[in-house]
Amino acid sequence: MSRDRGYTTITGEIPKGGVSPVSYEIQRSRFLAYVLHAEDEDTVRAWLQCVKKEHFEARHVPYAMVLGANADHQRSSDDGEPGGTAGSPILEVIKIRSITNAAVAVVRYFGGIKLGAGGLIRAYAHAAGLALDAAQKVRMTPLQTLCVVIDYDLLAAAERYVRDMALLTGETSYAEAVTLTLLVPPDDIEMHRSALTDLTAGRAKYLLGSKDYTAVPLP
Repeated sequence: MSRDRGYTTITGEIPKGGVSPVSYEIQRSRFLAYVLHAEDEDTVRAWLQCVKKEHFEARHVPYAMVLGANADHQRSSDDGEPGGTAGSPILEVIKIRSITNAAVAVVRYFGGIKLGAGGLIRAYAHAAGLALDAAQKVRMTPLQTLCVVIDYDLLAAAERYVRDMALLTGETSYAEAVTLTLLVPPDDIEMHRSALTDLTAGRAKYLLGSKDYTAVPLP
């Protein structure tokens, strides 16, 4: 997962505002999957304590986390389940979906019927997948600020260009001249500068701003 290309993460938390977690039941065992957006391990651990406190009667609360723009910080725990049957399957589900800065915890209420190692792996993976699929996702995309300074008589044409190119924008400033704030992938800066220079017959002026990650909602 390249930092230059950005990364996919989830927003917020499941549950949120009292909404029930994603639930999955098999052989009378009930699995409740929680998902959290997090950017550091301390946040995940504090959240896990809250989940475990809420479900103090549950036998197991295995979890996994993937953190960092490059997804290079990964951790999982079986929380008492047989080794490799809970935390690792949850972790693999996060990785398969190419999601980072996220944690998944799955609460298990034992129903009296043993699922076996293979059954546990499938159940934990399925519950984690249901929760991740239910979570809203965004693409954190590296964008650079490009400020375009133009006279008022060029505003309509410039705004039409922005709409046609489906560019993300920031705040527009109206003073002696108009300053349009565009959020553009760094590799596309020169292309848009050239196009706007042609569109304005060379009258546009440009200021390059900072580069940062911007959340772009996924369909």
